[in-house]
Amino acid sequence: MIAPGRSHGWLIATALFFTLLCGSALAQSYPNKPIRLILPFPAGAPSDMVGRAVAQKLSEQLGENVVPDNRPGAGGNMATATVAKAAPDGYTLLVTSPSIALSPSLYSNLTYDAARDLAPVARLASIENVLLVHPSVPAKTLKQFIALARAHPGKLNFGSGGAGTTNHLANELLKTLEKIDIVHVPYKGATLASLALIGGEVDEVIVSVASVLPLIQSGKVRPLAVLSERRVATLPDVPTAKEAGVDNFMMSIWFGMFAPAATPREIISRLSREITKAMEAPNVRERMAVAGIDPWPGTPEQMGELLRSETARFAVIARSAGLSRE
Repeated sequence: MIAPGRSHGWLIATALFFTLLCGSALAQSYPNKPIRLILPFPAGAPSDMVGRAVAQKLSEQLGENVVPDNRPGAGGNMATATVAKAAPDGYTLLVTSPSIALSPSLYSNLTYDAARDLAPVARLASIENVLLVHPSVPAKTLKQFIALARAHPGKLNFGSGGAGTTNHLANELLKTLEKIDIVHVPYKGATLASLALIGGEVDEVIVSVASVLPLIQSGKVRPLAVLSERRVATLPDVPTAKEAGVDNFMMSIWFGMFAPAATPREIISRLSREITKAMEAPNVRERMAVAGIDPWPGTPEQMGELLRSETARFAVIARSAGLSRE
């Protein structure tokens, strides 16, 4: 017979034991049917390439198909809303990019709140950006480019993939940090902005290293700095922005996985472990390297902190750029 004074504690201990037991059983039995991986941009986009590489490897590791499902539209918000409203059972997941952190600054009518409606699962990968100028621009370093902009306010311009894109906001960050006036020329995509740079329509662009490596190697454009913490292996002679004399001038394109907010912690933990294993697999690393993508696996906590910090940072940059919410 259990003493009356100890019965309450015994009941709590028993409840905890069965909770842990059920959680362990849930993690072991998951998954038992195909998983839908929602991708917010069209086939061929960097997030699509990351998502498909992860889906293929997870399918092998989990023994169930992880099926990519492209849902482009509304700057990635259509896909994000789909996952935010899905059943929290681990069978509907999202792979997304900085668009999820940018959207609160660009859209006033979002039907979801990423912090409230989504649970971080894992950090996946990143793509590093590089600041390029046309060969006719008389600046061989980032500091020289800044000095040129200061000497001729409003005369230099930069191309981007459109208002609110990371390559637009990266330049707005530079303008804020260095108090310079360079004019934004938006294009329908970063590729068109790069072509405009080659043609001399714009003086400068910030784009992913992988997308312009052949242009750099052929001398059609001049790299001044990479916007990352460390130098990029494919451009070993190009300094980081910090090395080039500008602190806090970093802008990477990162990718992460999310699930509906109420997804059981045991499932989140299982997925996180499997994703880390997948991102460290040599064939996945090779597949991503070809596309200029760097594996950057991280825990749910690291992904959550990245989302919080980037959302706050983008909000400040968007305000300084005068971007109004749609």
